[in-house]
Amino acid sequence: MAPLHKGSDDPESAPFRRLALNPFYGEADPVGGMTEAPPRHRMPERPLPPSSAYQLVHDELMLDGNSRLNLATFVTTWMEPQAGVLMAECRDKNMIDKDEYPRTAELERRCVAMLADLWHAPDPSAAVGCSTTGSSEACMLAGMALKRRWAQRNADRYPATARPNLVMGVNVQVCWEKFCTFWEVEPRLVPMEGDRYHLDAASAAALCDENTIGVVAVLGSTFDGSYEPVADICAALDDLQARTGLDVPVHVDGASGAMVAPFLDEDLVWDFRLPRVSSINTSGHKYGLVYPGVGWALWRSAEELPEELVFRVNYLGGDMPTFALNFSRPGAQVVAQYYTFLRLGREGYRAVQQTSRDVARGLAERVEAMGDFRLLTRGDQLPVFAFTTAPDITSYDVFDVSRRLRENGWLVPAYTFPAHREDLSVLRIVCRNGFSADLATLLVEDLKRLLPELRSQPRPFTRDKGAATAFHH
Repeated sequence: MAPLHKGSDDPESAPFRRLALNPFYGEADPVGGMTEAPPRHRMPERPLPPSSAYQLVHDELMLDGNSRLNLATFVTTWMEPQAGVLMAECRDKNMIDKDEYPRTAELERRCVAMLADLWHAPDPSAAVGCSTTGSSEACMLAGMALKRRWAQRNADRYPATARPNLVMGVNVQVCWEKFCTFWEVEPRLVPMEGDRYHLDAASAAALCDENTIGVVAVLGSTFDGSYEPVADICAALDDLQARTGLDVPVHVDGASGAMVAPFLDEDLVWDFRLPRVSSINTSGHKYGLVYPGVGWALWRSAEELPEELVFRVNYLGGDMPTFALNFSRPGAQVVAQYYTFLRLGREGYRAVQQTSRDVARGLAERVEAMGDFRLLTRGDQLPVFAFTTAPDITSYDVFDVSRRLRENGWLVPAYTFPAHREDLSVLRIVCRNGFSADLATLLVEDLKRLLPELRSQPRPFTRDKGAATAFHH
């Protein structure tokens, strides 16, 4: 197996490496001292002046893409300068040291209470929840709670004869596959069928049995931006319990949608208003509008979070429960989340998310009007839409479009759908705060300029479709 990160030296470039240094990097004497560039894959023997070290790193990072033009990522790429100042002021505060940084801990507690109120928890003032490094950790925590509760109910069978399973659509984020692998849970994945690209109620209920720890419903699939029918899934599980006695809880993975639906789809019932919803997670660093990385995990009540999973630390001479996989991490992102809640309020969030949805819907309509593409979704749930080439387009494919757009700085992912729809390859565009109507127009203009060249190709030029990525972050 190849290592996750590997560096290699290029012997041909070695004689020229000293030229990587601008003579002006020598702070005192531009013609002296800076004659040899530091090694790249071992620590240098001697220190560098801070300005020299900064410039070397800065120059290399210029080769990264422009995050504002990255239409693959769901992660926030723009915040107000004031938020950046607050984050800089808090980056040295360790979130786990709640007794040393009591006000940061208090802001975390307030954020949990605000989310509990937003998601209609039975008693928001007694909400049970925590911040995390992102939705992946939040999903792990929620999955652990589901498994532990199931194990408690089945103590006479587990682990001797019973193997727990988790029901979800094949479109779930990869963190759920990791959870099942790390915590030895059987993943029961509902495949895509026809024009159904996510989990449906009947299929979810059909896969449940006495070993099912829960069902994961995704409010905002990364594949196409669509909401899964949480209320219908809960109703199907209510019927299952009435017929068989099986009581299967639901976790809502609201990584993106849990910070969109409360503001734009207020009549959509998906949250703690449904008694079967046990827990919810979201990414503060996605449509929560905070730089990476912060996530949130909330439970309906203390009953849904087994006590033995909670560790306790001293907080202002009192008892502060903590539930996390990570310990040391900066308080900056939590403070930025509280700032954003305070700064925008409900009406501000509604305006920001509505703008993103309007941009997505308008852009989808303009892409469809070109005639070369077929829309799968239209950006009317998450501000995200997926599209593929029209049936009569044979000279190019979605991978060619992605490659050519990248030449102009746009990162638009192209990828193949999973089980039972491997025949379908799509492009996906994520519209976030900061991706304006003007930027959308520039994207449309670039795409229109490319189409004549793409149409003139003798065939699609993509060779390795297996190298495509779904950009599920």
